Amino acid sequence: MADDTKNPLPTILNFRDVGKTVNAKTGSRLLKPGRFYRSARPDEASAEDRKRLVNEFHVRSIIDLRTETEHVHQSRKTGATVPASAAVPKSKDAAIGPLRIPNIKYHDINFNGKGYQNALVSQLTWSQWFKLVGLMTVGRRMEAIAVLGVNVMQERGLVGLALDSLDACGEEVQQVFGVLADESNYPVMIHCTQGKDRTGLTVMLALLLLGVPVDAIEADYMMSQKELQPERESRIKEIKLMGLGEEFADCSSDFVRRVDGHITEKYGSVEEYLNKVGVDTQMQRSVLRNLSARVQR
Repeated sequence: MADDTKNPLPTILNFRDVGKTVNAKTGSRLLKPGRFYRSARPDEASAEDRKRLVNEFHVRSIIDLRTETEHVHQSRKTGATVPASAAVPKSKDAAIGPLRIPNIKYHDINFNGKGYQNALVSQLTWSQWFKLVGLMTVGRRMEAIAVLGVNVMQERGLVGLALDSLDACGEEVQQVFGVLADESNYPVMIHCTQGKDRTGLTVMLALLLLGVPVDAIEADYMMSQKELQPERESRIKEIKLMGLGEEFADCSSDFVRRVDGHITEKYGSVEEYLNKVGVDTQMQRSVLRNLSARVQR
């Protein structure tokens, strides 16, 4: 019998069919398989895995949740020539263009956008703020991020940052669900750098809307711990440059339950949260039709 838990695309870390994972965990057919995939960045995928993503898994759209800085950093890792300052016009295009997979539509949604950045920056002291602005002005963005890492992000932790994202990234959540509500975008794959935190949060919101039990959502999220093991050491080196501890390379065991609790306590339900950020009832119903195996068209 084939092992459905084994990553079928070895050069795309943390890749899996969310529907298959949830259905296997619950022992029932809650989601349509072959519709909703998650992964880490696919930039380093082999030619063979790129072809399989299109021809075998039929992925039509990719939601990329990364920041411009991450695009530039990843492009340099793969050997592309990118301007030193991400503020240089068209630097993002130069960074992401060579890494795109042909015949797939990309939706670039910077999940750590202005709302999230403002939420973090507001927690800095004035001296820390001036240091951050000075570094950004001269294009030293990784050092600027480290100012936030040392002084804010480390203290907030993975779960705290996820809660900050929920409260501050409503526009980005609305954009993600706008893609998921459009039938023409399917099958869809969503990713960030590791496919763990931002991806985990957005997938969780979709699964909560679909009525998936929390323990099944948790099982899907925690799969990333094992899937990302091959690059854990290199990832730790990168996050330390951001002023963060090695726990940021791992999955937090209480991530799903604390996020779920925050949604219930502050917003009442995931439906009410989504309505508040602009994902109206019609959009929610469209997502249900596109992904739920129990909703009739």
